[in-house]
Amino acid sequence: MKIYQSFLQLRERPRGFHLITTEVLQALPQMRELQTGICQVFIQHTSASLCINENADPTVREDFEMYFNKAVPENDPDYVHDYEGPDDMPAHLKAALLGASVTIPIRNGRLALGTWQGIYLCEHRDAGGTRKLVVTAWGEPLG
Repeated sequence: MKIYQSFLQLRERPRGFHLITTEVLQALPQMRELQTGICQVFIQHTSASLCINENADPTVREDFEMYFNKAVPENDPDYVHDYEGPDDMPAHLKAALLGASVTIPIRNGRLALGTWQGIYLCEHRDAGGTRKLVVTAWGEPLG
């Protein structure tokens, strides 16, 4: 079994849902050496998250943002944690709902994503800054 790991710093993005599949693949080219295995992508932040969903129609990402803004509104007077502004606590709640990592099978050196699947960075802050990811792949080598 082989294990590979890379750190990836994503550029700052506006609030919303952003496809990052290509950046993840570029961060760990050794993944191509694995016949079968697993790839885990982990975000080292508590106000952004990761998920897998539609990679073709950008309106899906717009609808994700709309839904989560309705489900977890800003300026709720019951929030106690608001040190960094009205998007602070909602960002933590959205990140908790979606999660800090995704796990994807590797098959023949490639992520075994479905035809319409991609990895999303879910940025929940108005000014979240750069985001750091840890990308780890392990499995049986080709050949």
